[in-house]
Amino acid sequence: MGADVLRRVVEHLSGLDNAPASGNVDVADLCRRLAEPPPDTGTPLDQLLDPLFNEWVGHSFTTTGPGYMAYVPGGGLYPSGLAEFIAATTNRFTGVWQAAPALVQLEANVLSWLAEWMGYPTSARGLLTSGGSMANFSAIVTAREHHLGERLRDGVLYTSTHAHHCVAKSARLAGILGDRVRVIGVDEHCRMDVSELADAIADDFDEGLRPFMVVSSAGTTNTGAVDPLEAIGDLCEARGLWHHVDGAYGACFHMVPELRPLLAGLPRTDSVALDPHKGMFLPYGTGALIVRDGELLRAAHAGHADYLPDLNAEFYDPSQYTPELSRPYRGLGLWLPLKLYGAAKFRAALAEKRELALFAAEALSRVSGIVLDAPPQLSLLAFHLTWPGASTMEENEATDALLARVLQRQRVMLTGCQVDGRHLARICVLSFRTRRRHVQNAVDDVAAAAAALRAERGVVA
Repeated sequence: MGADVLRRVVEHLSGLDNAPASGNVDVADLCRRLAEPPPDTGTPLDQLLDPLFNEWVGHSFTTTGPGYMAYVPGGGLYPSGLAEFIAATTNRFTGVWQAAPALVQLEANVLSWLAEWMGYPTSARGLLTSGGSMANFSAIVTAREHHLGERLRDGVLYTSTHAHHCVAKSARLAGILGDRVRVIGVDEHCRMDVSELADAIADDFDEGLRPFMVVSSAGTTNTGAVDPLEAIGDLCEARGLWHHVDGAYGACFHMVPELRPLLAGLPRTDSVALDPHKGMFLPYGTGALIVRDGELLRAAHAGHADYLPDLNAEFYDPSQYTPELSRPYRGLGLWLPLKLYGAAKFRAALAEKRELALFAAEALSRVSGIVLDAPPQLSLLAFHLTWPGASTMEENEATDALLARVLQRQRVMLTGCQVDGRHLARICVLSFRTRRRHVQNAVDDVAAAAAALRAERGVVA
């Protein structure tokens, strides 16, 4: 069974370079046919794997492919997949240290490496999560416990109009209701407006409320913007607020010494969420939270029961730092590829993605009709299509059409977004499989679509 699965996986991965950037996902009828009652009798493995690999997997975005530059790519490193297979089949319980001490220590090692790469002190502790949403949730819970205690209704949290939607959602789940979440505007570079933030905090203090947390972004989803972390850190320090950074997309770039100025101020923050399934190219389902003062993380999440073993204060115990007890063993999926390849290769890969994004931005700036709205602060850029006399509505329709035509060619997949009523196309370079030729394909396809759409509107190039 293992050999059959492995063969099919390797065949699938071997064909990614020539695979379409996205399969047909308009398959509602197929999904209706797939709905079925519980099976009473078994089915041979090959009869299950055949449709899985030959049909169902293909009806999806090719997120593992080199042409996937939509949303925020990951890639899915193969050794991490092997690690997940080992973790699932050995099936050891890693919720408490005593049940699998050596395996939990490997996870503790990984968390300490992440903390070091973020510039955090040795007092930092963390947890591995399913992704950035859960990491942000635990960060808000930790800050809430530290600053508010039982006075939840007085607490106020601040974030920006370009923050990921999970911030407001996590705040609600953590007991911070919507009327206590302040959404701060952004500047011309789509970064949080620190002056507006300062005024909002001052107003809430004057109203007798308890401002307790600012959630900034190290790489927004729409434009890849990095908030002014230093200035926000100064404000939070002066006013006594917790400064958390949602770095799900961008925090891993701090691993690269020469790119750290792009994230200046990150090491000063109280906590940071990051997604190794983005910035470290791992399979989906690997997020992380690192908290500068590990004792505050523990205080917010610790618990005990008579049926649990006694704690050993010397060692990291996941149950004391996470909302989970039973949990998948996520640590091996990071530990194995990091040990196998070494951190230097990850740093080199991240630096390459940044260079490829700069290359794409420079090349698109020379394409007639393309306006670069958000040059890459990290590895994401956003742009729109225009021509003389075009209205915003016409530009929006043309930019949407451009994206559709690029996808129609099936060499690359791009996605768009809306910023202040303007439709933008985005290129995000972050897959380890994406090389210069794939980015050139993206530029060429955008240029061809732009020329065709302008010609259809009677615009002379």
